Amino acid sequence: MAKFFGNLHLVLVVGLIAAIAVMVGYGESAPITANGIFRWAHTFFGILWIGLLYYLNFVQVPTMPKVPAELKKGVTGYIAPKVFFFFRYAALLTVITGLGVAYLSDYVHQALAFSGEGNVKLIGLGMWLALIMAFNVWFIIWPAQQKILGLKEATDEEKAAAAPRALAASRTNLLLSLPMLYCMVTANLGA
Repeated sequence: MAKFFGNLHLVLVVGLIAAIAVMVGYGESAPITANGIFRWAHTFFGILWIGLLYYLNFVQVPTMPKVPAELKKGVTGYIAPKVFFFFRYAALLTVITGLGVAYLSDYVHQALAFSGEGNVKLIGLGMWLALIMAFNVWFIIWPAQQKILGLKEATDEEKAAAAPRALAASRTNLLLSLPMLYCMVTANLGA
């Protein structure tokens, strides 16, 4: 049992098989559709993205100043690069699958233009907030973190300048995640 749970990839594969079994087992009452698959994937990647955003803001960033200098390399050299890999790609896949849901549901244009009926405008706001957040991840946070973590050559001054930029973008994403989550949940589940 320890060997199984010690293998992340095996656990993910078995989880995926279990999800497929649920889909097939309940296919009569909840038919398997492309939209349903995209919604499921969107939810998974969204949880991964926002979970890592919250981990970074609630745990890693506030704790780093308290970590002794000789131990910081464990975080910056091993943990943070892995976190930022999953963080970046979870953001990208959340956006792609979310746009896929909107496209398959035939409201992508209306939502992005705030011209739809009912909850389409609300989901549109959530989509725009998520797009801003994904932009921050890929074009502000990640380039700054590459310098901070030593993954990209940078002077000490460049690293020092990158840190507040990355923090501001990350805290902006934390701020935007709250109304974005409200928009997504309320638009999809009703008030």
